[in-house]
Amino acid sequence: MFKSELDLSRPFTPLSIAVLAVSDTRTLETDTAGALLKSMMEADGHRCAERAVCRDDIHEIRGHVMRWVNDPAVDAVITTGGTGFSGRDVTPEALEPLFQKRMDGFSVLFHQYSATTVGTSSLQSRATGGLIGTTFVFVLPGSRGACRDAWEGILRAQLDNRHKPCNFVELMPRLGER
Repeated sequence: MFKSELDLSRPFTPLSIAVLAVSDTRTLETDTAGALLKSMMEADGHRCAERAVCRDDIHEIRGHVMRWVNDPAVDAVITTGGTGFSGRDVTPEALEPLFQKRMDGFSVLFHQYSATTVGTSSLQSRATGGLIGTTFVFVLPGSRGACRDAWEGILRAQLDNRHKPCNFVELMPRLGER
């Protein structure tokens, strides 16, 4: 659906990406969406800095994400889960207030891509993204399909320094500029 072109003359730069599953019912062993994200990013040459599961609790979500944001070895954070409309879905509420810069286009592209696989059910997600400090944070739904859509449709390209015409990786050295 989206144009993706790589400059194969450039060497690939692997990133260190942390993955947080937000769920009151899943464990690390039963978190299939987080496991899928880890396997896809590693298959593409990135490293999983850490993978964890926490409850649908604003303070727990913020605690995990901020620990990774404050770790200079972590380049990006991806959360999965808690983006729906039930009373316990609070991941956007936990993280959007921490964004210094919102990534409105991520939500738009996610919904466009997701609609090609799940149709109007894409409306049931509040996927979002932004920048906290110098760390990109992507907030995804908790299903394997949504994680696959986000990785294959958007993140794979934008987290690859060879992607043309531009990508997030080439911005990273300048994120702390004032």
